[in-house]
Order: sequence, then C-alpha cells, then structure tokens
Amino acid sequence: MHAAAARVGGAIIGKRLMEVSGSHRSVAQEGRRLRGARVVDVLAVGKHLVVRTDSGWSLRTHLGMTGWWSVTRPGEPWRGSPGKARVVLGTAEAVAVCFAAPTVEIAPTDRLLGSLERLGPDLVATAPPYPTVVAAARTHPGPTVADLLLDQTVASGIGNVYKSEVLFLEKVHPWRTVASLDDDTIHRLYRRAHRLLAGNARPGPRSTTGNRRRELHWVYGRTGEPCRRCGAVIEEGRHGELSRITTWCPTCQPMGSSPVDPIARSAVYG
Repeated sequence: MHAAAARVGGAIIGKRLMEVSGSHRSVAQEGRRLRGARVVDVLAVGKHLVVRTDSGWSLRTHLGMTGWWSVTRPGEPWRGSPGKARVVLGTAEAVAVCFAAPTVEIAPTDRLLGSLERLGPDLVATAPPYPTVVAAARTHPGPTVADLLLDQTVASGIGNVYKSEVLFLEKVHPWRTVASLDDDTIHRLYRRAHRLLAGNARPGPRSTTGNRRRELHWVYGRTGEPCRRCGAVIEEGRHGELSRITTWCPTCQPMGSSPVDPIARSAVYG
C-alpha cells in the first residue's frame, strides 16, 4: 500500500481535483465534497489508502484482494476496465483511478482518520513496538494464528500473501492456536512480517523469496506444487468468517511444533 500511496501521491499531491467520479455509491453521494479541493496528502495506513484534501473531507480506499490504483495522464487509455473504476481523481496533469476496490469512503477528515486509530502499528512504516504487539496478540479472539495475523487491530499491513509466507518462513502451522505459541514465536512472526513488508514497499512485484523475476513466493498461490525447500506437496485450507485461503507445507510447518531456523532470526528472506 505504501508503494501505491507514493505513486498516487506523486501525481496528485498539491493539485486541485477537477474530476471526482466513479461507480462506488460513496463517490456518487459525497464526491462533490472533494471536487475542486486541493490534495494535501496521500497516506498509507495499514492496508488503507487515504487521500486528504483541504476541503475538510478525505477519501479512504481498502483494496482487499481485488483492488488496485493506476495513474495515467489525461487522455491516455486506462490500464483497467472503466466498469471497475470505483474512484476517478482527475487533475490537470494526471488521472488516478482505483479499480475494483471493495471499500470506498468519503467522509470528514477528522472522522475518517479517527476510525483508523483502532488499527495496530503499521508494519511497513517502522519496526513496531514488539512487546505491545505480542500483548495485543494475547487478547486476540480468533482461534488460529492465521486469523491472528490478519487482525489489523493487533498490527496492520499483513494480508493473505504475507500471512502464508510469514508462517512458512517461521515454520509455524497456520492452524496452531495462539495460546499454543510462546511470546518469542509471536515476536518472530511479526518481526518477519515487518521485514518482508518493508522490503516490498518499493514498486515492483512482491517477493518473499528474494527473487523478483521468478519464484516470487514460497507457498502462496502454489497449492499442489512441490515445496521449494523439501519437495512436499503444498496444501491449502480456508479459515475465518471470510473463508480466507491459507497455503502451507505440511513438512516444513508441522502441526505439533514450531522449530526455529537459526538463519531466520537474522535474515529477511528464507
């Protein structure tokens, strides 16, 4: 999200919004609040992107698993289907379009930013206060560590990709209960997540293996394929209210234990 914020912000910060349109109902209802306003900032807050304006109103998008932002010049063809354009922000020099985002909100800036205060530390921006994160994790109501990592109130920024990859790199089975993990293991999970997220904040393909040209991921999106470490067949399962898919290696991530790879303590990638 930080890469998207940098890309969008570089195009529209300081510019006046001449066009505010899109298919989302929030834009239809409140888009006029942003039209003609000047963009003050574009922020990444966890998995949310916030466009602040000098009108006292702001835009928030959450991309979920389907959304993405594109920036073009006026008159250039868009890189996505116009029918999926949830938000269009046009200035004299650029057009920023958010495609297929499930969540779009235009609201008074104070109220909108206030609603994001419930989020935990942003794992991309800085190394979080790990003791605070571990303490918050201990209060997590979800049944598994896979649910825990997606809880943005504990720490924000982890999505489906990083959830599966972090658990693989730290050799933790996704269906382990939070209660079965010691504090050091929880600490390691979030430290690994921070390093991976920060390492992928720049533009380009997201890689958790250290290879940005091929073999981008260890287990995510590789159900039924051999593990890159041991050759076992990668498995998948669903969890949580949204039935999120998690992938794992049954050999590298045994259910009964959580062995620590000494290299994993100092390396970003496995």
